[in-house]
Amino acid sequence: MSAPTQTAAVVNEKNPPIAIARKLTKVYGSGDTRVVALDGVSIEIERGSFTAIMGPSGSGKSTLMHCMAGLDRPSDGHVFVDGNPISTLSERQLTKLRRTRLGFVFQAFNLIPTLTALENITLPIDLARGKVDQAWLDAVIDAVGLADRLGHKPSELSGGQQQRVACARALVTRPSIVFADEPTGNLDSVSSHEVLTFLRKSVDELGQSVVVVTHDPGTAAFADRVLFLADGAVVGDLCDPTVDSVIDALREHSERSRARGRHTTNGATGDSAKGDDLR
Repeated sequence: MSAPTQTAAVVNEKNPPIAIARKLTKVYGSGDTRVVALDGVSIEIERGSFTAIMGPSGSGKSTLMHCMAGLDRPSDGHVFVDGNPISTLSERQLTKLRRTRLGFVFQAFNLIPTLTALENITLPIDLARGKVDQAWLDAVIDAVGLADRLGHKPSELSGGQQQRVACARALVTRPSIVFADEPTGNLDSVSSHEVLTFLRKSVDELGQSVVVVTHDPGTAAFADRVLFLADGAVVGDLCDPTVDSVIDALREHSERSRARGRHTTNGATGDSAKGDDLR
């Protein structure tokens, strides 16, 4: 048996993307219960940028992020993060990579209630038995704006402060990229603005690469670029977004989706020639 072919990403060597997905497919179930969550998605995430991924419920946006972050395995296709072939690594290799090179922020804060804010921030380093880079830690703490709250437990912090601690924890290991799944979903408008301002600051001042999955146009407007998904495929790409331009794009993609649905329904009930066109 011949050795398997090693798939490599073709990138711009001068400024290579921090993350790449190539023909990514994710299928759940089989037969009548088969669901195609991702249908051949190919994207590149620019290094040192803030990217938002949007789409209606069931569009595949969270599945895409989970596959790119190594939290789920694609059914087919390839993922590269900072040159690492995420989709072909062993579980042990993935665990090590997630611990050291990938940062995560989720809707739930996932802070340890018995630890202080500072202890929660440095937890990934402590678990890896690593050494804290004090200069970088100080820069992250300064960016997160919680220097006077580091000795407080999570119960003594507001929701926005807890999520900023979670963001700092995601950054403390100097990850190649931070993935955030609806990071402001449990926050009020003031706290949401605090967290998004910090994520924006981490890109502009710390050179971080950030990918956020969101349904909120206001959140997406903090990004440099917005990718729109529908039915497991990328259907739009918007640079330098504003709230209004994101809303307009969402409306346009929704109208196109409804039009495709009507066309498919008409084709399915039409003559055999139309059916052939749809196959």
